[in-house]
Amino acid sequence: MTERRGYSRPVPTVGDTTSAAHRAADPAGWAMPVSVRDALQEVVAARRDVRRFRPDPVPGEVLRRVLEAAHAAPSVGHSQPWRFVIATDPKTRDTAALLADRERIRQASAMPEDRRRRLLDLQLEGIREAPLGVVVACDRRAEARGVLGRATFPDADMWSAACAVQNLWLAARAEGLGVGWVTFFQPADLADLLHLPEGVETLGWLCLGWPDERPPEPGLQRAGWSQRLALDDVILSERWPHDDVAPPEQHVAVPGLSPLDIVAARDAADRLLTAPGSLGLLDRAVERLLAVMPDQAQTFGGTLIVVAGTHPVAELGVSGYPSSVCTDVLAATVSGQSLGATAATAAGLVVLAIDARGSGQTIAGAVRLNVPGARGDLRSSDALDLSTTLALIAHGRSVGEAAAADGLVALGEVGIGNTTVGAALAAALLGLDADQVVGLGAGADSSILQRKRDVVATALARVAPRRTDAVGLLAALGGPEVAVLVGVVLGAAAAGACIVLDGLVTCVAAAVAIRCEPAAAHYLIAGHRSREVAHALVLADLGLEPLLDLRLRAGEGVGACLAANLLRQALVMRRDTAVVTDVLSGETSVSGS
Repeated sequence: MTERRGYSRPVPTVGDTTSAAHRAADPAGWAMPVSVRDALQEVVAARRDVRRFRPDPVPGEVLRRVLEAAHAAPSVGHSQPWRFVIATDPKTRDTAALLADRERIRQASAMPEDRRRRLLDLQLEGIREAPLGVVVACDRRAEARGVLGRATFPDADMWSAACAVQNLWLAARAEGLGVGWVTFFQPADLADLLHLPEGVETLGWLCLGWPDERPPEPGLQRAGWSQRLALDDVILSERWPHDDVAPPEQHVAVPGLSPLDIVAARDAADRLLTAPGSLGLLDRAVERLLAVMPDQAQTFGGTLIVVAGTHPVAELGVSGYPSSVCTDVLAATVSGQSLGATAATAAGLVVLAIDARGSGQTIAGAVRLNVPGARGDLRSSDALDLSTTLALIAHGRSVGEAAAADGLVALGEVGIGNTTVGAALAAALLGLDADQVVGLGAGADSSILQRKRDVVATALARVAPRRTDAVGLLAALGGPEVAVLVGVVLGAAAAGACIVLDGLVTCVAAAVAIRCEPAAAHYLIAGHRSREVAHALVLADLGLEPLLDLRLRAGEGVGACLAANLLRQALVMRRDTAVVTDVLSGETSVSGS
């Protein structure tokens, strides 16, 4: 037998250069240095879901490194299904923030009261503040059976995309960047915003930027929302235990404007001698006000704009009061003696009355508007024609722009039958039925309530086949004062003023406005929640929490003025409360501001 000779092992010039003998001699030979291992553990342990961001830009080379890490994630069948949509356009981010606000309010409403309040106290996204938005999408259009590993686990492509999120997150943490993963969206809404084709799904929105918080532990854990389970509690041996019980219910919790302005307002509050967020929802409202109108910190002023309108639908027996009451309240508003006018005076606001009734007694001191064209009763015909609607919006826009120069803009309205109008328009905008939106209104009884439901249901059925846009719905189901208020919201927001909303009708007008211009949502503050059934639903659509919940029925801007007064008091408190000085040096001396 020929003796076997020993030869040198061929060593490839590419790929794995080790041999079985090498690997057998040192099974742990692939390990990285201890310093690298420890650094990775440190990064993993320090990863946080960041919600507060500085407005400073992220350098392009840093973003590139973070995305390269995400792109290096493992993927089933090496399919690489992830796509990274980088969102910097203010309009895109404004709309995303509004969608998240809406969903946060909706999810909170389904929780027990204590947990609902705790959820609403938390800041759970930084879409407006972070300089970058990154949406990780998964392209699922490839046939599952054509990708190794997906024939048996069809969702493995989504798991792969989730791995890309984790890689991005860890790389960002190592760079000193913060990431906040926001999933408070209806998936279809986010897909529509980004124009994703069918078969491409998102994994939520990642806020990316320099963090304005450095939490020592996960935020929800620190807030007492939940605690991290012990490792031994999640390790099972061989198989699932027979005595298993269902895991405890998990509640997955969850705010145009320049991020610089938003952060500046929060920075000022952080220097006060009080715990951050000590005024709860009022703190958030004041910070929104100061981000929009920083001069309000020193001088508080503004205008209550009350718009009066009449509605032929009132002739169908949907109101407990005659139309003459509208004339009387409008006259009292001009003379400073209506409930809304006196509330405005107490809040330091001047009153501007606009008469959009289109007919009837002229009220000296009120701005009278012409309302041409046919006026319908909703049930059988449109409330207004489109050209009149657009003209009223345009007038309201000019009023809003002018009022913004004087400070805060509070909204009010007067109109017999306008809760029916508000309910019909709310139902059309939100895709709801009459039974879900119709309430009693002021002075109504059960028979009036049923007539309102019938009118709204008939009006919705009449308009439904047209599938019109928000302004078209406004013409079909709204009224002159609603159209003017839509314009006021758009004009005041464009001119940089905060708008304090009152009851159902003003909020429905705001809902139309944000469908025309989503960024207008950032300028809105909800004054109160009334007893009208639809009001809470429209507030949720706006992504707003009301400052007050007093079961008001007054209209006229009363709730908006009460809230404005509350804002004024909060501004005085911020102005006069001691501030911590020498923050960077760590000293604790205080001084009056």
